[in-house]
Amino acid sequence: MSKRLDRRTFLKNSLIAATGIGLASTANKDLFAKSAAWLSDPENNPMPKQPLGNTGYDVGIYSLGGQGALEVPGTFDKSVAIINRALDLGVNYIDTAAYYGSGSSEMYIGEVMKTRRDEVFLATKSHDYTYDGTMRLIEESLRRLNTDHLDLYQHHYMFQERYDRLLKKDSARHAFEELKEEGVIRNIGVTGHSARILSDAIENYDYDCVLIPLNAAGSILQDDGNLDRFFGLTSEKNMGVIAMKVFGGGGLIGRGLTPKQLLYYTMSQPVSTTIVGISQMEHLEENVRNAKQFKPLTDEDIMELKAVVQ
Repeated sequence: MSKRLDRRTFLKNSLIAATGIGLASTANKDLFAKSAAWLSDPENNPMPKQPLGNTGYDVGIYSLGGQGALEVPGTFDKSVAIINRALDLGVNYIDTAAYYGSGSSEMYIGEVMKTRRDEVFLATKSHDYTYDGTMRLIEESLRRLNTDHLDLYQHHYMFQERYDRLLKKDSARHAFEELKEEGVIRNIGVTGHSARILSDAIENYDYDCVLIPLNAAGSILQDDGNLDRFFGLTSEKNMGVIAMKVFGGGGLIGRGLTPKQLLYYTMSQPVSTTIVGISQMEHLEENVRNAKQFKPLTDEDIMELKAVVQ
C-alpha cells in the first residue's frame, strides 16, 4: 500500500471523526429544506439532466461555480447559504478550485459537504502542473472540502507552457493518474480559455471532462476558430463538456440581452452543463428558474442573439 493511500485512509478517518456528530439531524434538516424548495416552485419543475460524458453521471443542465461570493474571503454565511440553496433547488454539480480565494471557495463548499456530499458531483482543480505540487494541493483540497474523494479533478487554466509541462516527466498528469488508480479521484478533466490548446490536449489524452468559456459574444474564449474542432473531438470521445463564463464575467449583462437569453444561448451549445458563479441569492433563484424552463434555441435564435452583442 502506498504512502499516499495511507494518507488518504488517515484523512478519511479524520473526516468521519470530525463530522460524524449530528449528521442524522442535519441530514433530516437538509431533506426538509429541499422538499420546501420544491414546494415553493409553482410548477414544481425538476432540473433537466443529461449525461456527463462517459462519467456515468446525469448532471443538471445548470450547475454552481465556485466563484462569485464563494471566492471572497469573509463571506462564510452568505456563501454557505448560496450553496445550500442551490442543492435545495436541484443543483447536483459544484465546481471550484484550490486557487479560488486562496482556498476560501473550497472551505465554504466543504462546510456544506459535511452533510450533503452524496447530493453532488464535486469538481475542483489543481493549478500546479508538477507531480509534487499536485499531490500537495489535493491533500489541501480534500481537507477543505471535507471529503475523501473527488468526482472530478481538473488541470486548471491550461495554456501552452502548462500543456508542454504535462508532457514531461513527473508532471501533474502522472499525479492525476496515480490518484485515479487509488480511487482518490474518479474522473480527470482539463480547463482553459483557448479552444486550440484544449483541442490539442483532448486529442492527445482521453480526458473525461473539459471546461471551456462559451457565451453569445465569444468573449474570454481564445482561438475560437478551433471551436468546431473542439466539439468534434469531444463528441467523438464522448467527453463531458462543461461551459463557463456565460455572462462574460458579468460584462455581457446590459448589452442588449437578458441573463435568461445569455444562459439559453450557452445551454443550446453541445454541452453537458453550464456553471455560473453566484454573488446574490436572487441571481441563483432566477437562473435555476430559467434552467428548469429551458428549451433549446433554434439556429436562427442563436444568430439573432450573437448579432446583438457582437
